[in-house]
Amino acid sequence: MARRKIYDVKPPKVAHKAENSIKEFFAEDAPAEARKKPLFRARAEAKAPSRHKKSGNPFLKPAIIGSTAVLVFLCVFLYFKLQKVDVKIWPKVETLSFEQAITADKSVAVVDTTKFVIPAKYFEVEKTSSQDFPATGNADNTGKATGTITVSNKYNPPSLFTLKAGTHFMSDSGKLFVSLQKIAIPAAKKSGSKITPGTVDITVRAVEGGEGYNIAPSNFSIPGLKGTAYYFSVSASSAKAMAGGSEGKVKKVTDDDIRGAKDVLTKKVIDEATADLKNQISSDYLLADNAVSTDIASASTATKSGTVAQNFTYNVTVKAKALAFKKSDLDEYAKNYIISQLPDGKTLLENSLKTDYEVKTIDISGGKISFNSTFSSGIYQNVDKNSLTLSLMAENSDQIEQTINNNLGENASKIEVKFWPFWTKKAPNSQKGINIFLQFE
Repeated sequence: MARRKIYDVKPPKVAHKAENSIKEFFAEDAPAEARKKPLFRARAEAKAPSRHKKSGNPFLKPAIIGSTAVLVFLCVFLYFKLQKVDVKIWPKVETLSFEQAITADKSVAVVDTTKFVIPAKYFEVEKTSSQDFPATGNADNTGKATGTITVSNKYNPPSLFTLKAGTHFMSDSGKLFVSLQKIAIPAAKKSGSKITPGTVDITVRAVEGGEGYNIAPSNFSIPGLKGTAYYFSVSASSAKAMAGGSEGKVKKVTDDDIRGAKDVLTKKVIDEATADLKNQISSDYLLADNAVSTDIASASTATKSGTVAQNFTYNVTVKAKALAFKKSDLDEYAKNYIISQLPDGKTLLENSLKTDYEVKTIDISGGKISFNSTFSSGIYQNVDKNSLTLSLMAENSDQIEQTINNNLGENASKIEVKFWPFWTKKAPNSQKGINIFLQFE
């Protein structure tokens, strides 16, 4: 049989709980339902909340406390370590313009604003070309028959007989031919009453063209000897037919053909040489339109005027020369000159430089170009960022704008201030956190 503990004096905790339960049960302001409940039931319900609390997440409260601490730490870190302010300033920009006479000289190596000179460079190209051209002149192409005849000398007493070049020989058919060279006919040989003629073979040509002179083998007399003792003693004959006689028209080269070929080809070669020259010059250089000269080194043809031919070849050689200067040298000259003329406290606005030029004279052989140049650039009030950041530390937005206005006055057209983190309202106490940006939009 289980033993039961009996307390004469209840432990403090047990007594306290029992006392609270009894008071709650008999309290006048307790609900009627509560008073009706048995005492042991009231005690059981009183214990229920205690069991419910034990079932909650024991890590929730520490997690909330830890997260809050991290957030607070992060905010403090951002505020003190990463706090910054970006200040954008739009300075007012003025334009400073000049006009200056400048010389580009190939003998100069560097830009010199005191002598108003910049370097120039000399370029040269040689171009040779040939081309066939048609002959336009008309010429008779009547072919003259030619052939060989044997001239006989049976003159008695025997003696050497000579005929000049161009001696005419007439065939028994009445066709006239002419000798092409001087003729020396050997003397005949005599033996008793028998005479053996001296002979020589020569080439003759018909005095006229045409197929009618292509005659068969014939006998020839010498009209020039008619009436002399030699007329019947000196004669000729052919063993073969004459050939080459024909009729037609052909082209021949004229003076106009040669002059025209020179003009056409020279212009073509000049254009090609100029194009080659410009391709040789890089885009860094400025080349004026009239800064190129060309010389005809040679122009000729081996074909003479009057030559019968369908076409002929003409040859031309051209030298092209140019003088140019770098745009970067002109820009450097303009920039240096503007800087030398800057008012006190003003700064040159980068990337705002503009230059232009107009050529006055060009001496390509002398290596000089004279031109008028106009150039301009934007300038603005100098901003000492280091000094300005020192004066902006720990200032709020209004104070920052006021400080900048005090420094730049009317030289700033717009100011924009942005703090970070977003909840900060003042610039940090360190120069590192103050950023100044100049805007030129």
